[in-house]
Amino acid sequence: MSIEVRAATDFADVATLVGPKKPSSNVCFCLSYRIGSKENQVLRGPARADRVRELCAQDPAPGVIAYSDGEPVGWAAVHPRAATSFARNRLIPHVDDLDVWSLWCIRVRPGHRKQGISHALVEGAVAHAREQGAPAIEAYPVDNQGERVDLTMAYVGTRALFEKAGFTKAADTGSVLNGFPRVLMRLDLRG
Repeated sequence: MSIEVRAATDFADVATLVGPKKPSSNVCFCLSYRIGSKENQVLRGPARADRVRELCAQDPAPGVIAYSDGEPVGWAAVHPRAATSFARNRLIPHVDDLDVWSLWCIRVRPGHRKQGISHALVEGAVAHAREQGAPAIEAYPVDNQGERVDLTMAYVGTRALFEKAGFTKAADTGSVLNGFPRVLMRLDLRG
């Protein structure tokens, strides 16, 4: 199995990976951290899909997609932190004034898990941020210390996943997810 990670410019593939099961829904499409909360709460159904289609046409793309033999199997949301709600998030600290990128969601389709796709997505997100000139990239995973994380909350990743990709803990956060504290992990992309 060969995994290729590319910028998320194909709306249909993004919809396959993070689109809601119910078309009239006001959830997912991985928008909750990408756009302001007021806009996120009012977007429903086709308007929500249209907003994601618009994001897929922008540069930089709203994330990256992992493909296995041409089939979309995974998603990672990655974007400049300044253009996300993390820029204003009181629970996730700012480490410094670098114009860092945030990597906040990793999703692997059922039937494709336990095949290294999450690792490929993190590597692909790092490469995407680096290509766009990001000086550093951050993630905000749970520090679960090896304990099981509920699949619906596993989208943030684990500290171990990011450590394997070369990230180091830069700060504690005030955020807790699924009973586990979230930590700010960072990878310097300069040099």
